[in-house]
Amino acid sequence: MRILVVEDEPDMARLIAARLAAAGMLCDTVRSCAEAEAAMAVAPFALALVDRRLPDGDGAGLVRRLRHARPGLPVILVTALDAVAHRVQGLDAGADDYLTKPCAGDELLARIRAALRRAGGEAVPPITCGRLCFEPEHRCVSVGGASVHLRRRELAVLEALMLRAGRVVPRERLVDVAFGLDEDVSPATVESHISRLRRRLADLDAAVCIHPVRGVGYVLTAE
Repeated sequence: MRILVVEDEPDMARLIAARLAAAGMLCDTVRSCAEAEAAMAVAPFALALVDRRLPDGDGAGLVRRLRHARPGLPVILVTALDAVAHRVQGLDAGADDYLTKPCAGDELLARIRAALRRAGGEAVPPITCGRLCFEPEHRCVSVGGASVHLRRRELAVLEALMLRAGRVVPRERLVDVAFGLDEDVSPATVESHISRLRRRLADLDAAVCIHPVRGVGYVLTAE
């Protein structure tokens, strides 16, 4: 899952990014409205976290433009402006939620999950393949009922494969969900991460296989 964070305070941006990374989410951080719109044009973000006070404009105006460009995109304003009038302005601009800084990490993650649920409609039930189970709502992985911890990129790749189990996932999609905007990603890099994930799933006796489809991508199947 890829999140866009629009925050011009470096310390706050690092704190939010660390919280999201600890939850297995890929985070791209930008500092202005212009950078946010440029990033949105090239990457498939699942949600945006937007500050109100940005160097080149009000985050509420950015929310309106993001809503126009991506009508279904969940947007949460995360800002120090906590007056009722500020919250009303932000929500009327199209934000799905409004969270004041500083905010607890657990609450931020809960608000993200809630916004994604509302955007996606009904909660997606757990997906199973072999002995492997993935719960999309909480992004939890288990094998034979035992919880499994995966690194952020492993989790992002596995999520993309599980959501399309039995169908080919293009390599470009795996790059989109697992790597940041500033990273130089080659086919060898993707294969390296796939190989590590294969070994991990084999060690866990997950009873699944990740097959390459030459020139296209990868597919996850039960053994």
